[in-house]
Amino acid sequence: MRVLIIGSGGREHALVWKLRQSAQVEEIFVAPGNGGIAIEDATIVPIAADAIADLVDFARRENINLVVPGPELPLTMGITDAMDDAGIPCFGPTKYCAQLEGSKTFAKAVMEAGHVPTAESYAFSDYAEARAYIEEKQAPLVIKADGLAAGKGVVVATSVQEALDALDDIMINKSFGAAGNTVVVEEFLVGEEASFLCFCDGVNALPLPSAQDHKAVFDGDKGPNTGGMGAYSPAPILPSDMLEVMTDLVIRPILRVMAERGHPFKGILYAGLMMTTNGPKVLEYNTRFGDPECQPLLMRLNDDLASIMLACINGSLDQSALNYSHQSALGVVLAAEGYPAAYPKGMTIEGVGDADAMPATKVFHSGTVLEKGILHASGGRILCVTALGDTLAEAQKHAYAAIKKIRMAQGQYRTDIGDKGLAHVHDAYIEHASIRPKVAIFIGSISDEKTISPCADVLKTLNIPYIFTVTSAHRTPERTEALVRDLESQGVEVFICAAGMAAHLAGAVAARSVKPVIGIPVSGSSLGGMDALLATVQMPPGFPVATVALDKAGARNAAWLAAQILALCDQDLEERILASRNVSKAEVAKVGDELMHRHMPK
Repeated sequence: MRVLIIGSGGREHALVWKLRQSAQVEEIFVAPGNGGIAIEDATIVPIAADAIADLVDFARRENINLVVPGPELPLTMGITDAMDDAGIPCFGPTKYCAQLEGSKTFAKAVMEAGHVPTAESYAFSDYAEARAYIEEKQAPLVIKADGLAAGKGVVVATSVQEALDALDDIMINKSFGAAGNTVVVEEFLVGEEASFLCFCDGVNALPLPSAQDHKAVFDGDKGPNTGGMGAYSPAPILPSDMLEVMTDLVIRPILRVMAERGHPFKGILYAGLMMTTNGPKVLEYNTRFGDPECQPLLMRLNDDLASIMLACINGSLDQSALNYSHQSALGVVLAAEGYPAAYPKGMTIEGVGDADAMPATKVFHSGTVLEKGILHASGGRILCVTALGDTLAEAQKHAYAAIKKIRMAQGQYRTDIGDKGLAHVHDAYIEHASIRPKVAIFIGSISDEKTISPCADVLKTLNIPYIFTVTSAHRTPERTEALVRDLESQGVEVFICAAGMAAHLAGAVAARSVKPVIGIPVSGSSLGGMDALLATVQMPPGFPVATVALDKAGARNAAWLAAQILALCDQDLEERILASRNVSKAEVAKVGDELMHRHMPK
């Protein structure tokens, strides 16, 4: 099979790398490619991604069997339609379907028709009307250019003036050209974002693992939006047991609406989600792989990508299944200083080979050019250093160790890619996939993390493998049930549940498991925690919850009680507990002797 990949970024480099692994693929051409792709076993073709007629002519001339457009522009210009007319299979939606990304007003209309949850929004092509609406609605608001803006035409405005400035920038100053002829003013959603991608064949959808992008240029999600400064997969906020539910909620309704309109969607449908307290809502749709999400996702994929793409094109995806590594993958983008505004070019890049040589690591090129064997920077986003690890913490460690091998003047990168995921699942302690957790710690809110962390500290001291995550009896009951089922199958023997106010989390777990459940009441209300304490204690007969003290003291004792339960069948653990008690006894005796000595009569 001869393959033509269209594009020049890190996503396209990842596609080359993955398709090269297919036994079906004999030769790969990339138009226009980049310096890193030139180093790979691929042929660079000097044709721009938006030169549709030239790309079709090349595909005909070279007997291309599969065309894979990477970026959105050729899709919205009709590359798939043109290749179809030429009888050449093309992995991607038609021009009509690509409007899901090319026009936010089109996407909103399709979401409404499919009853897909999304933010309330209004579109304006009249500047005065948009301005009046913003002044009436007040901040916070999200201001979006309706058309394509390379991932940068979105402003989250925390004040009315900021919203009006964004409106001026888009509609008056035309910062995004014709993409800003219409603006969408959208309600501001509170929550955490997740990236959810599915392979689609017009009828069937096959979900990929979840991922999370980092759009803001600086640590802590500060600064302007970029094309993406890093990503990781899976994202704990969208666990694997929720993927089918999410597909039913935000992907299959879109496929149904598009099919009813006579335009079946084939290719990748990417839903950008906001995970709110009222459930997930779609922020936007993309109609291709995201960049940089593509890089960690393809690092984890174990299947033949060419076969999956052909199944999408041929409408036979129902005969396929996705297999991917249990490992986490994380990519960090090295960008030029000043990006996404004005930035320098031409810097020499060294050390890429050293980074690539590190275990389970791949450096994907975006804005690079190879001149006389020397690599130079040619774009805003330059490299995406991507690594695998048995845990998210391990993948993060590997990726940052690799990026430190690279030397380039006037570069920048975020140092916190993956931190949000680690805040949800403290998997750093489980260092190998063969080590299964014995204790599961559930907290009802991420705000309880610091209060309950002493529980994890005790388990670490006693060398007891555990998992620490957020789930709610009220907001995510399906996730709670699935977690209990999944963790029991992994070997969890004790559940520790911490929650405030109504504190139903421990009871919800006790109702779904016959394993011991220990409840930690959290003082999260004006009642000082007594509401949580009573709610945790008062369980119906047959569904006991062992209740400990409030907050940090309870967290420590919950861990000790879990350890004693496990020690009933683990003599080594019993000895570790006794040894720890002896250390504690010795410390008390030492302090007592010192105190007595200080107060002895002189």
